[in-house]
Amino acid sequence: MFTPLNFPKADLRLSRKEDIVYVWDEFRKRKIQLTPEEWVRQHVLHYLKKERSYPENLIVSEYGIKVNKMIRRCDGVVFDRNGKPIMIIECKAPEIKLNENVFHQIAQYNFELNVNWLVLTNGIDTITAYINSSSKSIDFVAEIPKFEELIS
Repeated sequence: MFTPLNFPKADLRLSRKEDIVYVWDEFRKRKIQLTPEEWVRQHVLHYLKKERSYPENLIVSEYGIKVNKMIRRCDGVVFDRNGKPIMIIECKAPEIKLNENVFHQIAQYNFELNVNWLVLTNGIDTITAYINSSSKSIDFVAEIPKFEELIS
């Protein structure tokens, strides 16, 4: 049905109405049509919560921001315990290649949120970047850090 991803299997609550599959989004607290991009988003957010110990109440799915006077939505934003954004997650369908144009999208979102962590994934490949503001560099890391590593 959907492409197997390089994330652990997520315990998703799926339902079907006619030919459309829906997933219960525990972050938005409602049913969402399960598109390939939503499949990736659900897996990465569940991974953050279950495998990397991110508190569910600090993860926001489909977070709205303004970029160049236009409303945009980050696929996911993680906040610290004081309510400050610390990570942006951008998800693409598995068939979408992660390239400079896709990275440019998440970078634009970061002009608004000014976070230190960017995660870009299509479920097959994942790019995790730390924005080092003191050295004005981007450091790419092998895996998404645990929540406690972000806030320490």
